[in-house]
Parts: sequence; C-alpha cells; structure tokens
Amino acid sequence: MALDPSLLEILACPDDKGPLRYFRDEDLLYNPRLGRTYPIQDGIPVLLISEAQALDDDERQRLDAKSGEETGPKTSEG
Repeated sequence: MALDPSLLEILACPDDKGPLRYFRDEDLLYNPRLGRTYPIQDGIPVLLISEAQALDDDERQRLDAKSGEETGPKTSEG
C-alpha cells in the first residue's frame, strides 16, 4: 500500500525534524542525515525513535544510490 503523497509532504523525522525519503518497495522511510530508517506497518508510518533502525555504511550507500541523491525528500518506487 502506497503512502498518500500529501502525507509524505508533512512527515518528518521525529529526531531531527527533517524530511524523510520513502521507499515504497521496502515499506520504509529513510533519514539520510542520521542514517536510520523507520518502518511502515500496514500502511502506517511508525515514526518512533525507539523503532528506528540504524544503518551501517553499506546500507546507507545502497539507499542513497537507490534514491539518486544524497539528502532531501525523495520518493522511490524501487
């Protein structure tokens, strides 16, 4: 289930308040500044710092390459 684009415009990281990148195919939201992801469960973003997944450098590089940019909001279809 895809997130509504208008919802994506207002979602922000609960830690640094910056924009998140959406990876629809992986059901996650990614904060490239902090190197962490937030899950999407049953179509609902779980924006709790305690639920965030810290990424290693390889995973960060993979997601950065997949989104095609280093920072800022981005929606990725895959």
